[in-house]
Amino acid sequence: MQALSDTVFTFDARGVAKRFRHAAIFGALEALHHGETMRFINDHDPLPLLGQIQQRYGEQIRYNYQQRDASQVVIDFSIHLADAEPAPQQNAGGCGGGGGCGCSGG
Repeated sequence: MQALSDTVFTFDARGVAKRFRHAAIFGALEALHHGETMRFINDHDPLPLLGQIQQRYGEQIRYNYQQRDASQVVIDFSIHLADAEPAPQQNAGGCGGGGGCGCSGG
């Protein structure tokens, strides 16, 4: 992850092997703290991933498309812990309780 500024980080998924992408994206999101943003770049619209993020993190992670076309998709994911409830945890791996996601209960 490369910092664009103090609170926006770039994650270019195009360079990550497809079988590792979702795990790498979850790990990157979980490393963020309240108020930080990850700028996600991909070669396609990751609709299944967006559904997984919503199910896994609820309102803690919000997203906004910056670019959405056939050649490139850019999405800003932002972390909102102060005013969001964590998504209910299921026994399907959880988030691992990383740095900022808040779903570890700590």
